[in-house]
Formats: sequence, C-alpha cells, structure tokens
Amino acid sequence: MNYVTLRNKAPVFGGELDRLFDDFWTFPSLAAPATAWSPAADIEELEDHYRLTLEVPGMKKEELNIEVAENRVSVSGERKADEKRGLYSERRTGRFERAFALPNHVDTAKIEAKYEDGVLSIRVPKAETAKPRQIAISG
Repeated sequence: MNYVTLRNKAPVFGGELDRLFDDFWTFPSLAAPATAWSPAADIEELEDHYRLTLEVPGMKKEELNIEVAENRVSVSGERKADEKRGLYSERRTGRFERAFALPNHVDTAKIEAKYEDGVLSIRVPKAETAKPRQIAISG
C-alpha cells in the first residue's frame, strides 16, 4: 500500500479549524487503547542490594501485587477508570504486569517493598556471598 504525504497544503477551512482536525487524529487516547499501559521502571545496583522502582500514581498499595518465583520478581495491578471521565484523558487504566529477572546472587527471602507518593520501591538484598569483602594481606 502506498501512502501520499501532503506538504505545504493550503488550508481548507482556515488555520484554526484545520489545526483542530489535524490535532484530533494525534490524540494519544485515540492512538492507543486505554488498557495498554505499563508503569515506568528503574533498576539500581547499590553496594548491598538492588532497588527496583516503579511509577504507579493514583493506585493504592492494595491494588498492587508482587510475586517472586524462579529468580523473577513480578509486579501486577489494575488501575480503575474514573467514572467521571472527561472528553479527553491521557491517563491509562486497566491491568498491567511487569516481570524482572533477578541475578543468581540475591536473597529472595528478604525482599521488601515500600509504596509512597505513587512510587513502588522494591529492595532486593544481595546474598552474603555476593557482597564485596575486604581481604587482609599477610606479610
């Protein structure tokens, strides 16, 4: 299928009305389904642990689920749509799931999670054998 791109087109209805029609087809809410969303995530390696951070604003901690299995940590949840949605909304709703592979040298029994101000922070401690230790030099 061939597409034709129009350049330097003359306004059909006048500048403002043409921009309205041009902008209408580029609204993000029309370009993607409302349930297609995934929270942004960061992973940091610190001296004694890894920190996984996900942005999930507008959700309650009871709406989030964290599971650890087979060297993977999975985070899932569902953000419900407001009943009073306006004409235009960029906020994504629906179910999401993110899974992250864990290194072999972590202590999965000591994983902790904290939720504050729309940010979920998961602390994954390194196993004792993985932590750096100082070696004395005998002489």
